[in-house]
Amino acid sequence: MSIDPQARIGHVHLTVADLDRALAFYRDVLGFEVTTRYGRDAVFLSAGGYHHHVGLNTWAGRGAPAPAPGTTGLYHFAVLYPDRKGLAAAVRRVLEHGVPLEGASDHGVSEAVYLRDPDGNGVELYRDRPQSEWPHAPDGTLVMHTRPLDVEGLLKEPG
Repeated sequence: MSIDPQARIGHVHLTVADLDRALAFYRDVLGFEVTTRYGRDAVFLSAGGYHHHVGLNTWAGRGAPAPAPGTTGLYHFAVLYPDRKGLAAAVRRVLEHGVPLEGASDHGVSEAVYLRDPDGNGVELYRDRPQSEWPHAPDGTLVMHTRPLDVEGLLKEPG
């Protein structure tokens, strides 16, 4: 039995060491809006009025250390922008806040930039290309790749 093709991943919930620091990143740098707050332990944020796309909490221990590199856990989660213009605006905002990019890739099906939140969680900001532009092999299978993304070209996108 396969998963329903209409299923989507609805939100990500992250344990953070410092709620205010994490909130400043997700609200002020990425631009998510606060929908509700649970005292000093949790906050929920969204894009466009949804109940929440990102949950942040300190329930597992305020001040907890980040996982050591090379251990299991969250590699990254991705924020999908509706178009290249929206992705470019998001990347400009990240850079204006002094957040370094860890990478930028053209995957054939999408364009993506990678960064870390203040707790070391990987965050991908990306846009999908229209399906008609996705690369396919002669047998029809999808051929994704990882090539350098022209970030300078992306940042020249109007808007």
